[in-house]
Amino acid sequence: MYTFCFAYLAAVVLATGPIIDRPALAAAGPTTAPVAEPVDHSAFDKLLKKYVNDQGLVNYKAWKNDQAAFNQYLALLSKNPPTASWSKAEQMAYWINAYNAYTIRLILDHYPVQSIKDIGTKIQIPFVTTPWAAKFFTIGGTKMSLDNIEHGTLRKKYNDPRIHFALVCASISCPRLRNEAYTAAKLDSQLDEQGRDFLRNPNKNKPGKTSAQLSKYFDWYKGDWTANGQTVVGWVNKYAATKLDNTAKISYLDYNWSLNEQ
Repeated sequence: MYTFCFAYLAAVVLATGPIIDRPALAAAGPTTAPVAEPVDHSAFDKLLKKYVNDQGLVNYKAWKNDQAAFNQYLALLSKNPPTASWSKAEQMAYWINAYNAYTIRLILDHYPVQSIKDIGTKIQIPFVTTPWAAKFFTIGGTKMSLDNIEHGTLRKKYNDPRIHFALVCASISCPRLRNEAYTAAKLDSQLDEQGRDFLRNPNKNKPGKTSAQLSKYFDWYKGDWTANGQTVVGWVNKYAATKLDNTAKISYLDYNWSLNEQ
């Protein structure tokens, strides 16, 4: 996940080959035909319960040595993108899980790393040469990037800012990575719970009645939080224990890009 508020320097393209040199998913499991039914995320759920603790920190070292089931799940995602017959919640759960799963895939492919920002070129141009812009996986036969999922699909199509509480960029300042998969049946409550968890974690947000230090998410994605007549204060007050006055002075915390590792 990268800040969309930086300038998009489309005129500067580095023609130096792939940003990320990652191994092919040779062990991705047997080929299966596409299915019309929504994907079952239970395999991902088991992996999250095994390798992610209650604080959202990941045991990447152990996970790297146990990837067969993970590769099979990624192959399932790759071969079965959402269709129009799926409900909105089924589609959103799929894309949120896909974003988080492929972020984990990216870290495992380059582990050990200190930060996701250490992956790829040293000069990183937003939407062009960052880890989030690298098209390192395929869904439905189309090469895709994490930016494609976040900005091109979830933000563009579903108009629900709560996705920012769910997408995790493998960094300490990100929202907590749930140790369960998102599902259509529980999606609404899961997103609200993520909002409460994020706004009530003093390491990530410090709301106060007259002043607040908030995550940069509320600055980077301000257009999402203020769409349709809504406000940043309104979203914060929906989930924070301490409610902000409408005139509260808001500043933003520095973002910690260190790996969310156990």
